[in-house]
Amino acid sequence: MEAKEQDVSLGANKFPERQPIGIAAQSHDDGKDYKEPPPAPLFEPSELTSWSFWRAGIAEFVATFLFLYITILTIMGVNKSDSKCKTVGIQGIAWSFGGMIFALVYCTAGISGGHINPAVTFGLFLARKLSLTRAVFYIVMQVLGAICGAGVVKGFEGKAFYGKVHGGANFVAPGYTKGDGLGAEIIGTFVLVYTVFSATDAKRSARDSHVPILAPLPIGFAVFLVHLATIPITGTGINPARSLGAAIIFNKDLGWDDQWIFWVGPFIGAALAALYHTVVIRAIPFKSS
Repeated sequence: MEAKEQDVSLGANKFPERQPIGIAAQSHDDGKDYKEPPPAPLFEPSELTSWSFWRAGIAEFVATFLFLYITILTIMGVNKSDSKCKTVGIQGIAWSFGGMIFALVYCTAGISGGHINPAVTFGLFLARKLSLTRAVFYIVMQVLGAICGAGVVKGFEGKAFYGKVHGGANFVAPGYTKGDGLGAEIIGTFVLVYTVFSATDAKRSARDSHVPILAPLPIGFAVFLVHLATIPITGTGINPARSLGAAIIFNKDLGWDDQWIFWVGPFIGAALAALYHTVVIRAIPFKSS
């Protein structure tokens, strides 16, 4: 009996295990050809004296300003027509959001990281990709940029028309519950932030030289797809700065009643994406230094 068990053992180990190929090979860290970035400190007071810190904040302000300007103006153009068939329609609105994120992330990634969204900043902060000092600064600048961008659109369109078409403000559409809206925002933001983590992953960047160059494309495409799916539900927030900026300039109850959904939902979605990527996909907490 013992001899039989020995034969089985020898037979099982006679041929070496096949080596994984393609993407599967990247899950093996032995002899890794990349270096995991060290976690950012919680507080970094020295950043406040660095021009690169302030320049990054300015870049976030300008990018979010341009983002709101183009996207809200697109929404105004669609709502101005008596028939959406005469305009770019919902697909065009989704393209304006996704296309602007693609362009702006490409332009600002090397300066600030190209967040343009407090939920993205929050998710990256939870993953220790940036300090609390920088995260708070980014969010403040993003909100200010969003307010200014929506304000310029209101100046172009006029107060009467801007108010008539709700100023691009986010709210839960009739026929849906607040729970529906919250769920849509959580899942939509998860898709976006998970894409951000995957597109900017240090491991993939080291092994696939094209990944850093192409990173803005999947991020923008994720924004486009989420908008296609959730515009009928909430108008698609997944960006607290975008929702707050539009609500402040619109400044009516419709824009404020559901505002909490467009902060709580994206922050939960971002936290789940950070947890999933860090703990499940990369298993960083379980790796030995």
